[in-house]
Amino acid sequence: MLDVTRLRVLVAVARHGSVTAAARALNYAQPSVSHHLSRLEAETGALLTQRAGRGIRLTDAGRLLAERAEEILGRLDAAENELAAHVGLRAGRIRLAAFPSALSTIVPAAAIRLEAETPGLDLSLAEAEPPEALHMLRAGYVDVALVFRHYQDGAAAGPATGQQDGTRSRLILDDPIHLVTRAPGGDAEPLPDQPDLARYAGQRWIGGCERCRGYLVWQCELAGFSPKIAFTTDDFVAVQALVAAGLGVTTLPGLALRAARHPGIQAAALPGSHREVLALTYGDGPDPPAVAQLLDVLSQTAGTDRPADPAPAGQLPARP
Repeated sequence: MLDVTRLRVLVAVARHGSVTAAARALNYAQPSVSHHLSRLEAETGALLTQRAGRGIRLTDAGRLLAERAEEILGRLDAAENELAAHVGLRAGRIRLAAFPSALSTIVPAAAIRLEAETPGLDLSLAEAEPPEALHMLRAGYVDVALVFRHYQDGAAAGPATGQQDGTRSRLILDDPIHLVTRAPGGDAEPLPDQPDLARYAGQRWIGGCERCRGYLVWQCELAGFSPKIAFTTDDFVAVQALVAAGLGVTTLPGLALRAARHPGIQAAALPGSHREVLALTYGDGPDPPAVAQLLDVLSQTAGTDRPADPAPAGQLPARP
């Protein structure tokens, strides 16, 4: 069996990039770090590090073991925290990673409800797009990861999320996708109730985060054209400002429009287009009581406080 302390040393070297930095982060003497690495190589029978100039770098075997060790150590730490909470050694703690539009809408509403139902519960939040959130979950840095997956006419964009690598998923919300254009006036026409993407094939397009941008391209190709993406930004507020300035058109999910709505845009839901917002947990059930309660509260909040239809141009939607 591999020594846990030596695995922590390897992960620290991978994370910080050198023996010196790893020793500083772990509060170890530098020779101690080197000793642990040597012993780990002897235990595994594999060359884990190699010299690079005046320092060292991980080999392919070293990187592979470091990635797996990070996940294992994260799960051990999470198990220790859950056990401590179970026996009353510390207050309950939940760690949640969520993408920006969820973190600015349903998550705060759920946090308020959770605190009212369970005073003293320690909820920590981290902003992360789905791939990073899934990594944080698998590594044990968070207990719950909010992610999303896009659909068009029942077909999913990209691989399935959940039920892979030990994760389980729970549907929190079906979030409609909207076509967003400049508010009517001048050369801008009102959007029809059910807009057709193909009508905007000749327009410049504004792309959002990497996953949303990939979905936009896929969605437009299904409509028969490749979008000319003139601007890209992960900031959905900036996206709306660019649209309002007449620099292009875009698509945005309902949660993004609920979080912040520019008065100079108009939006209409695209037929057959939506994304599933999913809460992922790791390992076999049942979930710890605090995690189960968070999942229930997220579902209740999304169910009772779902985004209303986008407000007319020039108006801000009601806040939750």
